[in-house]
Amino acid sequence: MHTRKRQHPAGFSLIELVIVVVIIGIIGAIAIPRMSRGASGAADSALTANLSVLRNAIDLYAAEHNGTFPSLANIEEQLTDRTNAAGVAMDDGDLADFPFGPYLRTVPPLPVGANQGENGFTDDPGSAGAGWVYDEDTGTLYANTLGSERDSSNKLYRDY
Repeated sequence: MHTRKRQHPAGFSLIELVIVVVIIGIIGAIAIPRMSRGASGAADSALTANLSVLRNAIDLYAAEHNGTFPSLANIEEQLTDRTNAAGVAMDDGDLADFPFGPYLRTVPPLPVGANQGENGFTDDPGSAGAGWVYDEDTGTLYANTLGSERDSSNKLYRDY
């Protein structure tokens, strides 16, 4: 009795290759736009985190200084150095004389918008050279971005 050996194809057929290429194309079409939004989403998250840290530091300062918020002129020093009850900042003074703070190690930079990388404070929204808009009377703080700058979900950065 003579048996014949079955021969298996040595490679993939053209149809199998086309199906694999189509599947890879579909996966790419879904994944690439999502990955490209990752950088802007990270900056939006960084803005939210930076605002939270700054607002908490301002609130803690006010709680320890009888409801008085840091002054615009001295906010960076008042948040990053030790202060006395009057809000005078001193980075190397006697702990007994300057018992409050520091509330931050450094002021975080603005991660988005035209003033990206700036970490100063201003009371003039949209002005160049400052990352944060601060109102010393109310303790309100928000990102110093242009009025038209928005995140990936179309929300104004100033509304964070």
